[in-house]
Amino acid sequence: MRRLLTLLTAFLLLAVVTAHGQRTAIVPQPVSLTEKPGEFTLTQRTTISAPADLARYAEYLRDRIDAATGWQLAVSKSNAKADIRLSVDSAKVGRAEGYTLDVTPTTVTITGADAGGLYYGIQTLLQLFPEQIYADAPQRGVKWTAPCVSIFDAPERPWRGMMLDVARYFHDVDYVKHFIDMMAMYKLNKLQFHLIDDSGWRLESKRYPRLTEVGAYAGPEHNKLGGFYTQDDIREILDYASLRNVEVIPEIEFPAHILSAVVAYPWLSCTGLQHELPRQHFISRDLICVGKDSSIKFLTDILEETMELFPSKYINIGGDEAVYSRWEECADCQALMKREGLSKVSELQGWLTDSVARMMARHDRTVIGWEEIITRGDVSTPVVALIWHNVDDSTLVAPGGHKAILTPATHMYLDFPESSTPGEIKAAGWMPPISLERAYSMPVNDYSDSSSVIGVMGCLWSDQFIHGTVLQELPHLNENRSEKYIDYLTFPRLLAVSEVAWGREKDRDYADFVSRVGQHYARINRKGAGYRVPEPVVTSIDTLADGRLAFTLAPSVPGSQIRYTTDGTYPTVHSALYDGKPVIADSRTDFHAITVVNPKQVSLPVYYAPDYSAYEKYGKLTAEWAPLQVQPKQAPWRIDATGKISGNGTYEIAFVPLKGASPLQLGDLRLMKRDEQLDLASGKHTLKAGDAPAVYTVKVDSFEAGTPFTVVVDQYGPSGNDSHGLIFIRRLP
Repeated sequence: MRRLLTLLTAFLLLAVVTAHGQRTAIVPQPVSLTEKPGEFTLTQRTTISAPADLARYAEYLRDRIDAATGWQLAVSKSNAKADIRLSVDSAKVGRAEGYTLDVTPTTVTITGADAGGLYYGIQTLLQLFPEQIYADAPQRGVKWTAPCVSIFDAPERPWRGMMLDVARYFHDVDYVKHFIDMMAMYKLNKLQFHLIDDSGWRLESKRYPRLTEVGAYAGPEHNKLGGFYTQDDIREILDYASLRNVEVIPEIEFPAHILSAVVAYPWLSCTGLQHELPRQHFISRDLICVGKDSSIKFLTDILEETMELFPSKYINIGGDEAVYSRWEECADCQALMKREGLSKVSELQGWLTDSVARMMARHDRTVIGWEEIITRGDVSTPVVALIWHNVDDSTLVAPGGHKAILTPATHMYLDFPESSTPGEIKAAGWMPPISLERAYSMPVNDYSDSSSVIGVMGCLWSDQFIHGTVLQELPHLNENRSEKYIDYLTFPRLLAVSEVAWGREKDRDYADFVSRVGQHYARINRKGAGYRVPEPVVTSIDTLADGRLAFTLAPSVPGSQIRYTTDGTYPTVHSALYDGKPVIADSRTDFHAITVVNPKQVSLPVYYAPDYSAYEKYGKLTAEWAPLQVQPKQAPWRIDATGKISGNGTYEIAFVPLKGASPLQLGDLRLMKRDEQLDLASGKHTLKAGDAPAVYTVKVDSFEAGTPFTVVVDQYGPSGNDSHGLIFIRRLP
């Protein structure tokens, strides 16, 4: 009921927008916005002015307007007679990256506290114009107006970022620039560039060329997967990001997640053994050998080369998910522990982190890493920890004088799907889905100069591309599935990241946010990006006298259609068209409705899961079985348990028979992590409708986040396949 009221409020706000025409739907929400009578009209005689040192911002705005209108507007250095006036005045604006924007019927004046603030003022101005302003071809018949407003705006936090994983799956320069452009549109200013991981080394090194010659490609010669950025590519990306106020922070991952370097140079590891680059995601146990001088020299050389290329004052060293079995067995690492007086092998990581942080400090750089860099041994040099488990873990940084960036998997990992609706896109499943509302609800300390939390970051991991073949591309067909996939996961949730990072938590209003986001779907499309189309809004469900239900709906995307079914099947673009009148269905589970933006752009359906609350004591619903799943003779049955296996521990897997005339015979059960058998539960069960569940117990002691888990059980129907039931998994306390 509470969620229904929230959606209803959002719908009512959206209805107000539709009824009264254009509204200022700015994302992120400005600090203050005053609407005034009148509007500014853009014409081909409009002029833009900016001082010489800000000319590239005037040219950026001119080029954007030219692309959408076909008008070549004049640009000058004098503000005296210009219609759009750009300037920087830190004293007037007062807050870093802030700006003022004043739109009158005759002039537009944008004043930034700095160049970044000026750029953000331009982005807000573009959001005031019709969505066609983002088009890359001249649009006809558009009234190019912006409402008169007075805006003051500035970010609450200095760090507002996104992490893009190009190591697990390579994205080319054009897509990286597209991603930066979309970040900047919504005033995000830090791109963490995840360049290194077990499955790929993406950064050209002049000193160690085999890193990309060998470490950038996986698979056989005829079907190589991968790629890398030349140093010239990086310079092109950095130049593109600079204008857009985006700082690019390279991530050079160690001591774990560095198998790609070990494949290229086996002497970097403790064993010196030759490995192959993986095509399937896993976390390698091979760390860089911290006890060898040659390995430390390699890290120093790579980090120095990286600093020469990237101007960012931050360098990310990763540091997460290290398993120390190799260090425990390595004579060189054990000798280093003895020399340094370390009692636990995990303290070697702290020693390495502190050594690197001191070296970085001499270059006026600051180390960033995942939160493990401050929990694995002593680190006396101030660093910045990416808090990725829980928001409350940010308290870990204060005792050591460190800083924190909030990027918890519970709210900010955009590689999780938005919903659990059957048919949702293949995505990470080791935690529950993250809806737009959940991302928007992330708690965050309001920023102050004394705060240990300096900002917020969303993460987009690409390991799903190498869990199987579903998302792997065929380059010979010039496919771009990866780009569409990332866009789908990114939008509209990036807008939630933007607003959470930009403003104060106490000023958030989800219903108002949803109403503004509704005005941005067309803008996202015009910018050349895709997005996850939201389901229609169910504004009310009324029970009729005969027990049937009446559903009333509203569009979630302005101008879209709603198509529906009432027989339990999923709608298509050819299903019944919603006409505003209540739709009658026998039950919630019989009713489905989709948003249709166009025939190629539709949502998943409004979906009401069956009520299985009577079985909640058995854990999380994992799968169902019906006659088509039952074999005539004994055969293995594979059940996806990713997401239901959520950490190390003991789990019960329950098979609950519901109905059917035929018994189901179950045999031994195996729990698989990828292709590795973790545990075997022997058993023999005959399940009939009404019987007690068959329960198996398995143990997990080597959980890896982002890794697929599968239950494999032998089953068959000895006298037929008329059997139906449910499968649940629960983790024991």
